[in-house]
Amino acid sequence: MTDSAISATRIREFKMPDVGEGLTEAEILKWYVQPGDTVTDGQVVCEVETAKAAVELPIPFDGAVHELRFEEGTTVDVGTPIITVDTDPSAGPVGPAGPAGPAEAAAPAERPAAAALAPAPAPEAEAEPESAPEAEPEGRQPVLVGYGVSTSSTKRRPRKQSAAQGPPPEAVQAIAAEVNGHGPASGAATLGAPAPEARPLAKPPVRKLAKDLGVDLATVTPTGPDGVVTREDVHAAAAPAAPAAAPTAAPAAAEPQAPSVATEAEPSAYARETRVPVKGVRKATAQAMVNSAFTAPHVTEFVTVDVTRTMKLVRELKQDPDMEGVRINPLLLVAKAFLLAIRRNPEVNAAWDEENQEIVRKHYVNLGIAAATPRGLIVPNIKDAQDKTLSELASALGELVSTARDGKTSPAAMSGGTVTITNVGVFGIDTGTPILNPGESAILAFGQIREQPWVHKGKIKPRHVTTLALSFDHRLVDGELGSKVLADIAAVLEKPKRLMTWG
Repeated sequence: MTDSAISATRIREFKMPDVGEGLTEAEILKWYVQPGDTVTDGQVVCEVETAKAAVELPIPFDGAVHELRFEEGTTVDVGTPIITVDTDPSAGPVGPAGPAGPAEAAAPAERPAAAALAPAPAPEAEAEPESAPEAEPEGRQPVLVGYGVSTSSTKRRPRKQSAAQGPPPEAVQAIAAEVNGHGPASGAATLGAPAPEARPLAKPPVRKLAKDLGVDLATVTPTGPDGVVTREDVHAAAAPAAPAAAPTAAPAAAEPQAPSVATEAEPSAYARETRVPVKGVRKATAQAMVNSAFTAPHVTEFVTVDVTRTMKLVRELKQDPDMEGVRINPLLLVAKAFLLAIRRNPEVNAAWDEENQEIVRKHYVNLGIAAATPRGLIVPNIKDAQDKTLSELASALGELVSTARDGKTSPAAMSGGTVTITNVGVFGIDTGTPILNPGESAILAFGQIREQPWVHKGKIKPRHVTTLALSFDHRLVDGELGSKVLADIAAVLEKPKRLMTWG
């Protein structure tokens, strides 16, 4: 096996996996390794964002990072190699990267290129017999790899060289040597033609960065090993050009100009607009909301309720030793009230099967909690929430929220939801008309709790009040069922002792 074939077997490609449910692409958010770093099986090498969540990807083999195929911020199709690893770095440097096989297999592919450079014989060229073979000039090298010097006993009759007949044999020899990777021949310096300009050395991510910044790599001074242009070199070359691009005076001619536009990644003080690419979680959320709004007929009902007793219970639970270490807040009791209402009205926990024209009633509740993150709105859910105690539900809610804020929610945590709660009250909003998550039957909006005048036991007193809004799919939840569910939630929050009497 040749050296190049051995090198090829050492290099392993890690392809972008489908980390969700039939996802087709993901954006590389951050690389945790660089070329030359040692990696082990199971080590996280990068973080990617799919249409559902941000996910960390582990490498499935040991070795040293050979190449990062894409830079951060690039969206890559599932199945595309994103990183290569040298699985035997102790064996020495790896040959030229690429899927080439043995070197011998490459020779036939090279021959047409060299042959195309050879001048075509003139029509009048004829072979003349000689009495003895002509001695080969000392030091002559074969033109093509694997071909020896001809020992034919014939030679061509001298003829004049014309421009139409192509370059002289020395030029052919020099160019063919370049094609076969042997560098310029000794006679190339006498051709008189300028040598082709060398292409700057840079990795694909660096070339893309230079293209995005409008930097000509040929003008960049490389600082990397072996004259390789680095990302820092490109940024350094682009930095001096930034002030020059800024307008210093009004244009002399009164010509209409298009408004300046900046991108989210490169904001400008002079931009009047900012273009933000719609991708990842935001793209998936937008599509899901459009599909839901124009597929399921929505109905939303509202109720305003006195939750003073619920707020008192929250304060008492915070002092309970049995609840130590878990986060207690009004959302916890709203979630518990919603679960109790579903237990009393199980028909609301269903889904519409359009293909089979069936209503699928579910005997489990995967309770979704809408969470706003820097990457957009996500809705992870608590699996089998109906079976959890108040303490277990509090722990699950706390873990769900902290994981979402850290951007570590897995796609599995966001699949299979049945109903959802969206807590708009944390933004100072009284209520809203929430849109259903696709495949779910109901979503509850929990507004802010504020102190306001309220009639209590025949007198006007300051009480803690909130407004709830329940949106449901009217194909499978009629007005009576939806009203019962919302009324039960309100009744539990008004008198939380019903958690025990109804449960």
